[in-house]
Amino acid sequence: MAGSRLPRQLFLQGVAAVFMFAFASLYTQIPGLYGPEGILPARRTLRPQGKGRWQQLWETPTLLWEAPRLGLDTAQGLELLSLLGALLALGALLLSPLRHPAVYLLLWAAYLSACQVGQVFLYFQWDSLLLETGFLAVLVAPLRPASHRKQAPQGGRAGALPHEGLPFWLVRWLLFRLMFASGVVKLTSRCPAWWGLTALTYHYETQCLPTPAAWFAHHLPVWLHKLSVVATFLIEIAVPPLFFAPIRRLRLAAFYLQVLLQVLIIITGNYNFFNLMTLVLTTALLDDQHLAAEPGHSSRKKTATSRPKVLLATLSLLLELTIYGFLTYGTVHYFGLEVDWQQRAVHSRTTFTFHQFSQWLKTLTLPTMWLGVASLAWELLSALWRWTQVRGWLRKLSAAVQLSLVGTATVALFLISLVPYSYVEPGTHGRLWTGAHRLFGTVEHLQLANSYGLFRRMTGLGGRPEVVLEGSYDGHHWTEIEFMYKPGNLSRPPPVVVPHQPRLDWQMWFAALGPHTHSPWFTSLVLRLLQGKEPVIRLVQSQVAGYPFHKQPPTYIRAQRYKYWFSQPGEHGQWWRRQWVEEFFPPVSLGDPTLETLLRQFGLQDKSPPRARGANSTLAQALHWTRTQLSPLEAPALLWGLLGAVGAVRVVQALLARWSLQSSPAALAIGEKRRPAPQKDPGATSEPATPAPSPCSSHSRTTRRKK
Repeated sequence: MAGSRLPRQLFLQGVAAVFMFAFASLYTQIPGLYGPEGILPARRTLRPQGKGRWQQLWETPTLLWEAPRLGLDTAQGLELLSLLGALLALGALLLSPLRHPAVYLLLWAAYLSACQVGQVFLYFQWDSLLLETGFLAVLVAPLRPASHRKQAPQGGRAGALPHEGLPFWLVRWLLFRLMFASGVVKLTSRCPAWWGLTALTYHYETQCLPTPAAWFAHHLPVWLHKLSVVATFLIEIAVPPLFFAPIRRLRLAAFYLQVLLQVLIIITGNYNFFNLMTLVLTTALLDDQHLAAEPGHSSRKKTATSRPKVLLATLSLLLELTIYGFLTYGTVHYFGLEVDWQQRAVHSRTTFTFHQFSQWLKTLTLPTMWLGVASLAWELLSALWRWTQVRGWLRKLSAAVQLSLVGTATVALFLISLVPYSYVEPGTHGRLWTGAHRLFGTVEHLQLANSYGLFRRMTGLGGRPEVVLEGSYDGHHWTEIEFMYKPGNLSRPPPVVVPHQPRLDWQMWFAALGPHTHSPWFTSLVLRLLQGKEPVIRLVQSQVAGYPFHKQPPTYIRAQRYKYWFSQPGEHGQWWRRQWVEEFFPPVSLGDPTLETLLRQFGLQDKSPPRARGANSTLAQALHWTRTQLSPLEAPALLWGLLGAVGAVRVVQALLARWSLQSSPAALAIGEKRRPAPQKDPGATSEPATPAPSPCSSHSRTTRRKK
């Protein structure tokens, strides 16, 4: 198997990029979400319970416990963490020396700290995925850059250590768990849209934040939507076991299928950094040979191949073709694919029952765990074999210590991950080794392993529910309060905001799926808008002048529930159409008994004003100045600006590296060697070499060259 040096570097750079986007996106929303005048002030989440410092830190692992020591409140500490996290991630993305375990440990700890006070706005699966991936990056990152290691003997990979590939295998296992569980839950949920293969006829229209491309995708033929659902099941359920295939062409095929799915999702939906994170995980399916990183692999001379190697290659090809044939047959059989040549369509239907699928899942879940065990055992044996090739007793001892530590951590994390993975099949979860359950329970609050399952049920089958806020000064004339990103204005096209996640807009989508009492934070949002709090207003409209009540807060606020649909082709100037359904939140004003009752019921009343902590400290003033400078920028523009800056720096780095390589003494020496030597006269006789040629002999050779 080819090496994984370059894929590991791509993975580490990708994780740094996602951390940068996540921290920067969160930073822009902290005052409105968690500030003293925000929707859910963070200061309410951290209350000392009289416990010891280390016990308190272990039970609620967040660095924000130390914010008062810096003269900052919780929200200011969160701002500081987000800024430092974004800058540190930017450095790791651009500078290879910063791709160090300590740096990724700091990034992971900072984001975990934010999630501890993030409440409902940081309870998304991609936040958990980023935490789990970030911790794996701590193990994948090398302690020393490869350039500081000695050349491996006998043409081996430069500085390759025996344990290097072990943590990277956990990335592949995480990708498997993510994709397999996401496919399985669509069927175990008994959602009629998924079972009827009609989910994508609703998805593009009802997803949280569609893109303009989603409108066009929504109007594709129904048969193509159903075929796309079949392809989704194939990519998410049938293909992931190929991640562990011994044949690299199968792994590469699985890689490109996963990339295709993620790219299509990015084009049609604003899912912040989630799809980018998944693409980063797919680097575990690549190798140096595929990325043209194997030294000298392109200039290998063709040599006679032994008969056993030819036989092995033939068997591999036959196995590969058999697997492709099995996948094709299974897809056609279980989804009843039929080609209709007259209508130029491919019809599909589900030919198996929920009971049959449940039995299949019960039979297969445990073997997939054993597949992971077998694959990990192979990686461990390979690492052990590489350790036997290490020369020198001191280096061998050092490599043995590192291999023991990393191997133990890899096995432990694998055992921990089996518990959340087994949630896909309750019977298997109950039969799992009790030691794994105890180990998982010990570190569950650190989110080192999580359960996943995206798009479990398709919502909005009768039209996407949407909550529209309205304000009024007199209670009779109402003005709609339009959000920047979620659907509202019928003539406004859907935005493109990836990789930013407007967390309030996302929660508004969830709130519309049920009564407002299921979303207690919504009452706090109404209160802050009635009070005219600018940090919250900036979550609705980043440019305060675009907010309809920017001069004076509304006296009354209410909310209506609508159903939205994409407009039909030919309705020029319209992207949406809607229909009123019901009142979502009653008209209230400040001091209204209904509002006060809801605030008291949900524990959202401001019982005591926030203490002014460190308002005049140097650090607090620096944070305030930074916020003032960045606040005019919209969050997507800020993130795209960071992306553009990274691209520009990378171009400059590439040009400087090329210039340095060309001007180095080694490159000049190679150029001298490649320069063609002057040709001698064919009729001239060769002269014997002399230690120090005389001027006459030099003159005679020059004369012959002129002739």
